[in-house]
Amino acid sequence: MPNKNTFSILPIKNLLDKYITDGFWIDPFANGSSIASVTNDLNKYYHTDFHLTAIKFLSIFQDRCADGVLFDPPYSPRQIKECYNSIGIKLSQEDTQSKFWSDCKNEISRIIKPNGIVISFGWNSNGMGKNRGFEIIEMLIVPHGGNHNDTICVVEKYIGK
Repeated sequence: MPNKNTFSILPIKNLLDKYITDGFWIDPFANGSSIASVTNDLNKYYHTDFHLTAIKFLSIFQDRCADGVLFDPPYSPRQIKECYNSIGIKLSQEDTQSKFWSDCKNEISRIIKPNGIVISFGWNSNGMGKNRGFEIIEMLIVPHGGNHNDTICVVEKYIGK
């Protein structure tokens, strides 16, 4: 079954354990997770270091400062709407367009160190992409059964542009 706490799903937890061994890790959509060195979630219910939009959170970091980034945003415009509605924030059209994800990825590619790792989660295998200077080093597909979408995990290394 799907779980909104992505990192508690056993195959995903095992993947994270493999890559997050040390260093400075950032999580802009932490939810209840405290795996990363610095965490953020828009929802103030969660005990994260920051409660900012992902773009504002990522913008506070210096260029090439992160050894790793966990990128587990809402997977669809519907999920974004549910997140915003649950905490009483008015959703704008910009928040549900593909630019939302692109802007986050651009900031992540700015802050990741050479040879740094980004682990992306979603319903597609796009990850960060070659155009941003990344190469895929591992993929994991986690089926949830029935009519539920699989979770696709993409592990990429920043090799530079």
